[in-house]
Amino acid sequence: MPYREVPGGRAPIRMWADPAQVEEQAMRQLRNVASLPWVEGVAVMPDVHYGLGATVGSVIAMRDAVAPAAVGVDIGCGMSAVRTSLKAERLPDNLRHLRSRLEQAVPVGFAHHKTPVDPAKVPGLPKEGWAEFWAGFDRLAEAVRPRRERAQAQLGTLGGGNHFLEICRDEADTVWVVLHSGSRNIGKELAEYHIERARALPHNQDLPDRDLAVFLAGTPQMAAYRRDLFWAQEYARRNRQVMLALVCDVLRRHFPGITFAEPISCHHNYVAEETYDGMELLVTRKGAIRAGAGELGTIPGSMATGTYIVRGLGNPAAYHSASHGAGRRMSRAQAKKTFTLADLAEQTRGVECRKDAGVLDEIPGAYKDLESVMAAQSDLVEIVAHLRQIICIKG
Repeated sequence: MPYREVPGGRAPIRMWADPAQVEEQAMRQLRNVASLPWVEGVAVMPDVHYGLGATVGSVIAMRDAVAPAAVGVDIGCGMSAVRTSLKAERLPDNLRHLRSRLEQAVPVGFAHHKTPVDPAKVPGLPKEGWAEFWAGFDRLAEAVRPRRERAQAQLGTLGGGNHFLEICRDEADTVWVVLHSGSRNIGKELAEYHIERARALPHNQDLPDRDLAVFLAGTPQMAAYRRDLFWAQEYARRNRQVMLALVCDVLRRHFPGITFAEPISCHHNYVAEETYDGMELLVTRKGAIRAGAGELGTIPGSMATGTYIVRGLGNPAAYHSASHGAGRRMSRAQAKKTFTLADLAEQTRGVECRKDAGVLDEIPGAYKDLESVMAAQSDLVEIVAHLRQIICIKG
């Protein structure tokens, strides 16, 4: 659908969502960020909803500045997906054992690896570049340096909340692996550290929302943030890469001869340096993926509504972006008050997954309708495949 431009900000706010259906808190956030002097424009995705500081489902293009809260606390959070050569008919009727093996290979929730994953021992992982990557840890903010061992043990782990690991099938009954995770605790600590530093800077004292505090180009604070930010984004990418390799190794053991296509990987909480209309901008995507012309991406729904593999159309009005998923329509607390375990069992019928109180806040009914979200962004992406989950693992 074409976007709607809404008033209320100094910079344009282009919405691929109905403003009347967006909660007032989120609309206030969007107008606040569009009023900042460094903002060139805001693109709002159809999965938009209220978030800390900046709205989830927003793409903010800034010149000579960046707001850490517009990236989010899970720096580099995103998706990876890979098509296998396996047909769904080869899967066992009872998927509980396979789910258990996957959970043993990839720690979930607060769990981590007892010893850090050795890339040399995991088939499919690149063997080079790891020493240089970890050397970068010693250049991060001093406040997080004591977290090195924890960061190493958490690399290749899923986490909790809306993070997931799934085995899916497409319309041709081909099996896929899909996972969603980010930079774990180290990314969270770096984000919180820099958000607090930004709030204390003199130029941020009169903002409409202190959570929108920015770092300015050419300052030591900006240089320090960019250093830590890009390292955390790389950590998130490698985290998903390790998990994907561990999952594929489990599948090789279960299904001899299985092969894997080139993975699709995309961040949806991150910063990128991009140029539009001849201007060099820092583009933050918080709950949005890059959807440049021909670029593949992944847009998930919920525990039972599947995932779309998409190809970007490169729409410059949206800063070459698309939604990162269906987006929540109610808070976690509201979901727990609204739904029962019987509702969870019914809404996830046919999916091998947890059906207990620990994931009730992730019930499909707490999310927006994925089909409506996809229809609202037909000028941003085209659909390549629709995947439906067979196994869904959450922390």
